[in-house]
Amino acid sequence: MEDNRPSWSSRLTFILAAVGSAVGLGNIWRFPYIMGQNGGAVFLIVYLALILTICFIPLFAELAVGKITKKECIGAFESVNPKFKFLGFLNPLTGVLVASFYFIVGGWIINYIALSFAQARIEDYSSYFVSFIQNSVSACGFTLIFLFICVWFTARGIKRGIEFANNVMMPMFAVILLGLIIFSLTLPNAHLGLEYMFKPDFSKINAHMFLAALGQALFTLSIGMGALLTYGSYIKEDKSILKSTYTIIFSDTLFALMAGIMIFPAIFSFGLEPNSGAGLVFITIPQIFAQIPYGNIVSAAFFILLFAAAITSGISIIEVPIASMVERLKISRTKACTILFFIIGLISVPATLSFGVLENFKLCGKTVFDFLDFTTSSILMPLNALFLCLIAGWFLKIRGNHFIQNKFFAFLFDIGLKFVIPVILVALLYIGLK
Repeated sequence: MEDNRPSWSSRLTFILAAVGSAVGLGNIWRFPYIMGQNGGAVFLIVYLALILTICFIPLFAELAVGKITKKECIGAFESVNPKFKFLGFLNPLTGVLVASFYFIVGGWIINYIALSFAQARIEDYSSYFVSFIQNSVSACGFTLIFLFICVWFTARGIKRGIEFANNVMMPMFAVILLGLIIFSLTLPNAHLGLEYMFKPDFSKINAHMFLAALGQALFTLSIGMGALLTYGSYIKEDKSILKSTYTIIFSDTLFALMAGIMIFPAIFSFGLEPNSGAGLVFITIPQIFAQIPYGNIVSAAFFILLFAAAITSGISIIEVPIASMVERLKISRTKACTILFFIIGLISVPATLSFGVLENFKLCGKTVFDFLDFTTSSILMPLNALFLCLIAGWFLKIRGNHFIQNKFFAFLFDIGLKFVIPVILVALLYIGLK
């Protein structure tokens, strides 16, 4: 059975897919506004410190568990100990729930791409955005279109679907991002945005900032969703996951920094607020494009950039439940994708409607969209990462000296995997549930 499992064509295709999984809306949409809300440069320092040290451990562990077991999430946990099988089900469940609200944002992006090409003139983007997300029919339609695109690529398999999408999307993503950075740095007073990013005010450091930085780091690296475990299970035996881990972290961090360099100079150039929250990309940035020559072209490039990021991450999210369905239920990938399309569609429609006709329908005091966001990012993802570290460290017995030559760093890895990271994740869970 394992001999028939799909595998990556090369280390490069795996790296592109893994980076595509990590580099998504978390970098371009979420990172700039979280940074804007938490003090700019000082948040960046804390974020970089965490992502380059603490986050390395669960990321490596997730890839290692996938490569060692050569199974999807449920099978991987079961192969370590049959008693852990039920824990493996949490990963595909998380993937389904994340997709059900993440793909809504993907639908918004498609709408803004169409808006840019139509050269529509909008006086107030704040009012437009609110009106659009409250329009039940069009918002649901765009959500389902984005879902269909992700499912279509995934249904084509590893080489013809996932690899192809990442081989096209990631280079396009990098080229467009670089072009937008050059454009942003040529705007008047762009240096103010760079100062905001790189001139820290250490008086703004606090516990909330630390937790926000750690949560962003875990979110952007896709830790706790099972995506990297699933991708790791497709790695050939002779490929080094240590180098791959460094490459993923470096690439993800680089793209997050580039996103900030693209966005903050433009914001400060037009005298707008960097802490405008989740609406930064859909309200503040379009206002900037509307005030410059050929703004519709720049806007189209920006939202195509977002689309590429969202697609590569979206594919990795749904590959988790797809792989589990194919291998556990012994059904074809096409059939699994069809079933998943309807499952995610049934959940994402009420989540989309939570901005309109279902805005007063609450689950635990939250709209459906906010409930899905909270349940996955504050509970399921930290919980999955916690179980993964405990199982990898205590039961699968992954050890630092297996891949790190320096004994001191190998020792730190072992302590981090078995003790430090689990304690931090438990703290995140406790704070998230308060």
